[in-house]
Amino acid sequence: MRFAFKTSPQDTTWADMLAVWRAADDIEIYESGWTFDHFYPIFSDSTGPCLEGWTTLTALAQATERLRLGTMVTGVHYRHPAVLANMAATLDVISGGRLELGIGAGWNEEESGAYGIPLGTITERLDRFEEACQVLIGLLSRETTDFDGKFYQLTAARNEPKGPQRPHPPICIGGNGEKRTLRITARYAQHWNFVNGTTEEFARKRDVLAAHCADIGRDPKEITLSAQKRLDPQLGYGELIDWAAALGAEGLELAIIYLPPPHDPAVLEPLAEAIRDSGLAS
Repeated sequence: MRFAFKTSPQDTTWADMLAVWRAADDIEIYESGWTFDHFYPIFSDSTGPCLEGWTTLTALAQATERLRLGTMVTGVHYRHPAVLANMAATLDVISGGRLELGIGAGWNEEESGAYGIPLGTITERLDRFEEACQVLIGLLSRETTDFDGKFYQLTAARNEPKGPQRPHPPICIGGNGEKRTLRITARYAQHWNFVNGTTEEFARKRDVLAAHCADIGRDPKEITLSAQKRLDPQLGYGELIDWAAALGAEGLELAIIYLPPPHDPAVLEPLAEAIRDSGLAS
């Protein structure tokens, strides 16, 4: 199993977040680092501070050398996918091919409504999301892209320069919806992130994803399986190790530890030591 960390850019300072990433870049146990892409804090006081995700991620790419990095995840309704494709290609260039492109259908009604960004019904979100996946892959991998969808229309669209990862940066889709989200994941993604739930729920979603892969003749082993869990300082590292071990027995490949603010690099080495002692790290 591989391990990663996540720092939400909410209720924190840039200096504290930067310190965590610079320290983690020197600790081999952490394969990748993740932020989120929201404009308001989530599951917290939504009036609090929140740094913009892609700007932050770009700065973190320049401040690190080894870590792979991505958003977990970007709601595609926040930016036209042609704009997002240009951002992703540029960040892949800047990072030297370390970008993981995390995307989802979007869910945050509060910030979407406040900014006047249409979120739509669940069906509309997923229809738009599937179109966005096609637009992103086209612009990140082809010389020109034509697309005539309900939500997006492109004519001989270009996106240059493309990043060093070919055919495009790995696409990570976050979500558990069995009928649409996991089917879209099977068709377009290289990485699936399980969003909260029990070990039994993870195993069920894993099997649903594998069935969708079988329907289109794809090997499910081509898709990395990840999940994230928040570090609870009161419960310590043992709870995280037990969680990773339980999901690992069901096929989890990447365990992402969500570090709560205030961010402090001092947490990284003790956590890494606990992971090493567990014998879970591959």
